[in-house]
Amino acid sequence: MKIGRLWVVVTSLAVMPAFAGAARAAEITVLCSNGLRAVMQEMVPEFERASGHKVLVRYGLAAAFKQQIDAGEAFDVVVLTPPLIDDAIKRGLVAADTRSVIGRAGIGVAIRAGAPRPDIGSAEAFKSALLAAKSVGFAKEGASGAYFAGLIGRLGVADAMGQRLKPMPTGVEVGEAVVHGEVELAVLPISEILPIRGAELLGPFPAEVQSYVVMTAGVGAAGKERAAAAELIRFLKSPAALPVIAKKGMEPG
Repeated sequence: MKIGRLWVVVTSLAVMPAFAGAARAAEITVLCSNGLRAVMQEMVPEFERASGHKVLVRYGLAAAFKQQIDAGEAFDVVVLTPPLIDDAIKRGLVAADTRSVIGRAGIGVAIRAGAPRPDIGSAEAFKSALLAAKSVGFAKEGASGAYFAGLIGRLGVADAMGQRLKPMPTGVEVGEAVVHGEVELAVLPISEILPIRGAELLGPFPAEVQSYVVMTAGVGAAGKERAAAAELIRFLKSPAALPVIAKKGMEPG
């Protein structure tokens, strides 16, 4: 076992007594934005082993999950972007006192593994790389895609890029497109780029034009497992989660 892995496991077990309070094992239903997928895939098994609870996670677009919970979808924990979770709180769907920022991911550019690596280290270089690219994919309904769509307008390159802009429904499809050579550049949160097999992180957006996708969790106001759900959120905010969050391309909340 690697030392870093051992530290996470030991710390996980150490912090769990502070969360303990559930008298029985619970089954926790989680609706999680894709931006936190990599973190959850590593941390959930640790939480399950330490707590005895079972966690059922469904991943997808934050905007789609917001529509589903507005329509009555049952859940114990939801992970959304701040504006969406704040609206859910206002609507009485998420308990306000459980709102917790888990982490944030900068937006980056992915390329196919081994592909040429254009310079995107400054705003001007980034603009030139976009104009030179044969195609650029982004998730049109994702937070990163919405930001990118506005950014190319502010940079004055949207019209010039024209048909080379490839909006797609989800970040998963964007990742697959860059791996298979269907797009030359792909815009996604860094936390979603790092796990893609066959793709590489070209780099983050330049500091002058960078933005962050913030992952915020909350407990469902009508959830059946509110105590266990709160334990899970506290675990994701605990010291055990910090090295995992960093490794997955995010900053802690």
